[in-house]
Amino acid sequence: MANPYRPAFSLRKQFSRLPKVVVYLLLFVWALISLVPIYWMVIGSLKTPSLAIAIPPEWIPSKATFANFRSLFMAAKMGRWTINSLLVSSVVTGIYLITSSMAGYAFAKKQFHGRNLIFWLYISTMLVPWFVLLVTSYTVIVDLGWVNTYWALIVPDLAGPFGAFMMRQFIQSLPSELFDAARIDGCSEWGIFWRIVFPLSAPALGVLAVFSFSSEWNSFIWPLTVTTRDKMWTLPVGLASLQHVKVTNFSLLMAGATYTALPMILIFLFAQKYFLKGITVGAVKG
Repeated sequence: MANPYRPAFSLRKQFSRLPKVVVYLLLFVWALISLVPIYWMVIGSLKTPSLAIAIPPEWIPSKATFANFRSLFMAAKMGRWTINSLLVSSVVTGIYLITSSMAGYAFAKKQFHGRNLIFWLYISTMLVPWFVLLVTSYTVIVDLGWVNTYWALIVPDLAGPFGAFMMRQFIQSLPSELFDAARIDGCSEWGIFWRIVFPLSAPALGVLAVFSFSSEWNSFIWPLTVTTRDKMWTLPVGLASLQHVKVTNFSLLMAGATYTALPMILIFLFAQKYFLKGITVGAVKG
C-alpha cells in the first residue's frame, strides 16, 4: 500500500534521474543567475553616474573608472564608519560566543530544577518579532544615557537564544564521561568549561562566529535608531545617508555597497565549510 504522506512528485527523485552533466549544468546556470545582482553592483561602481542609469544598461562598462571610490572616501567618513563596524561586529561576536557556549553548556550538561522549561521559554522568545521590542529597547537605552555610544551598539546583542540553542545542541553530543573524569581529577566547573567545553566546541563556535559577525556587520535598523551623529554610524547606516531626496548618485551608492559587501564576500569564500556545517550542527546526537 502506498504511503499517503509521501508526495506524488519528488524534485529530488526527478533530479536523481538526470545525468550528472545536466545536473551540474543546471546548478552552474542557477549560480550565475544568483551572482547577477553582485555583478551589477560591482560594474555599477565602475561606471559614471550617467551610464549607471542608462537604458538599455551596459553589462560590460566601456570606460571603467575608480573615481566613484575616490569620491566616496572624500565625501563620506568611510574610515570612521569602517572602524565602527569592525569594532562593534568583533566585540559582539567574541562575547556572544562566550555567553552562548556558557548557556549551551548549562542547558546541555548541568542538572537543575526546571532546566527544560527555562530552556524552551528562552528559545520561545525567538518567535517574538524583533521590531516589537524596538521601542522598549530604545527607551531603556535613553534612560541609561547610551544614545550615540558604543554601549548602545554592543550591549543589546551580547547574548541571544539562537546561540544558546545551537551550542546546546552541539554540546549535548559531547560524552559526559569527559566531564566526570575532569571532576574526579579536581577540575572546577570553570576549568571544565575553558579546558574541555570551549576547545571541543570549536566547530560550532566557528559556525556561530560567521553568523554573528555577518549579522552585526549588516545590521541597519538598530544602529540607525540609537545613533544620530555621523561619527557613530556603522557602514550600512552611513551608506544609506548617501541617498538624497531629489538627486542620487547611484554610481557612488554602488561603490559604497561594493566596499561594504566585500568583507562578507571574503568571509563567505574562506568560511564556506562553516556555512555548510551550520545546516547540520547538532543534528546528530551521541
